Amino acid sequence: MPDHAPADPIRVLIADDEALVRAGFRILVDSAPDLTVVGEAGTGGEAVRLTRQLRPDVVLMDIRMPVMDGLEAMQHIAADSRKTTADGDLPGSGPHVLIVTTFDQDEHVFRALRNGAGGFILKDSPPEQLLHAIRVVAHGDALLTPSITRRMINAFARRPAAPAPRADALSALTDREREVLGHIAAGRSNAEIAAVLYVSIATVKTHVGRLLTKLEARDRAQLVVFAYESGTVVPGTH
Repeated sequence: MPDHAPADPIRVLIADDEALVRAGFRILVDSAPDLTVVGEAGTGGEAVRLTRQLRPDVVLMDIRMPVMDGLEAMQHIAADSRKTTADGDLPGSGPHVLIVTTFDQDEHVFRALRNGAGGFILKDSPPEQLLHAIRVVAHGDALLTPSITRRMINAFARRPAAPAPRADALSALTDREREVLGHIAAGRSNAEIAAVLYVSIATVKTHVGRLLTKLEARDRAQLVVFAYESGTVVPGTH
């Protein structure tokens, strides 16, 4: 007999207003042995209702949907997650949202990241990238690959200046934490940061955990937004 049972598959909810898109995502996701689709939603309202009912690990969320768009749906899902955590679940145990976007047309990506999205992927990405993104987000990391991060930086550089974050949040960071924040903003993984700084991955994880706590961020995606909005990292320097 095996020493341990196989891990449960990652449960995915697909939210998109186009039935053909949902069908394509379902076929792709269900083709992976470690992933399974537990439901489909055609509006943001359905996404919120089914998330509460089915408790998926990952919500694959389109931004532009009728009745209630993906951004508003995310606010409800994030609020439910905070309530669940307050009731005793571990932090980060709620559903993670992965946005599927055209990016060039979706001007609300940064707002989505601030609202707790675990990351985003372009609709024209190769199928294997979508499956990888689901797995990454399901484990509490952010999908911020260098190529996508560069597009974020370029878009952010064209945006009007945002209100400065709290001064006490910035002053609370150590020099090393600021350095780690910069590497996160560049889209580097914990292993890559550890190699650059000549420290262990465990040490990097400790720094990331402190950044999340000090900046009151849900995940790495929100750390990236904070890094650029605060001026801690300047577009083009990474």
